Amino acid sequence: MSANPIRSAISRYLISKAIRRSVKLVHACYAKDGLEATIDLLFTKECELVMPWQFKEELLALATRIEAQRPKVVMEIGTATGGTLLLSCLLAADDATLISVDLPEGDFGGGYPAWKLPLYSSFAKPGQRIHLIRGDSHSRDVHQQITGVLADRRIDYLFIDGDHTYEGVKQDFETYSALVDAHGLIAFHDIAPDRAPMPNHFVSVFWNEVKQRYTHREFIKHGAEQSKWGLGLLSVDGSAI
Repeated sequence: MSANPIRSAISRYLISKAIRRSVKLVHACYAKDGLEATIDLLFTKECELVMPWQFKEELLALATRIEAQRPKVVMEIGTATGGTLLLSCLLAADDATLISVDLPEGDFGGGYPAWKLPLYSSFAKPGQRIHLIRGDSHSRDVHQQITGVLADRRIDYLFIDGDHTYEGVKQDFETYSALVDAHGLIAFHDIAPDRAPMPNHFVSVFWNEVKQRYTHREFIKHGAEQSKWGLGLLSVDGSAI
C-alpha cells in the first residue's frame, strides 16, 4: 500500500474523531447552557470542522425563532460542513425527521464526501431520524426520495441554501415550498446582495421578489453595505416571526 492511502486513512480517522467530539460538546452545551452558548461554541476552534458558514449574530436571531417552533419535520437544501444541520437537530422536536439534500461537487459549497455520512447521521438526538440525500435538489429522483420520506407529512421548517443562481433558488423554493405545512417557516441564506465585481450569488434578487408575498424577517449583520450572507425568514401563514 502506498503512503498516500495511508495518509488519507489517518486524516479521515482524525477528522472523524474531531467531529464526533464536537458533536458531543455541542449537544451537551445545548442541554446545559441553552441556545446562545451553543452558537458561541459552534464558532470556536473546538468546532471548526462543523462551524456554520454564517455570521453568528444572524444565525442566533434565526435559530431563536426556529427553536420556538420545535419543528417535527425539517428539510435543508445545502449542507456543506453540516453546521446548520447539527443546529437544526438541536432546535427540532426530540422525535423529528430531518432531511438534508447536498449536491456532490456543487458550485456553492456542497459536496461533503460519502465517508462523512455516518458522521452527519450522528448529529441526531436519540429519537430523531436524519435522511442524507447526496444529489441535485432540482432532479426528479431527489424529489421522489423526499416525498417518499415525508409520506403524508409536511415540512415544518425549510432552509434553502443550495443553488445560488436566480433560477436555481427560485426552483428550489417553488418545488419544496409546496411541501411545507400551512403553518411552516422557510429560511434563505445569502439574501444580502453579492457586491463582487462579477457576482455569482443571486439569492437576493429572488428574495426581494418573494418576500413581498409573506410576513418576513431579515437578519443582516452589516446592513445595506453587506455583501452576501444574511438570512431571511418567511412565515407561510402570515404569523408574526
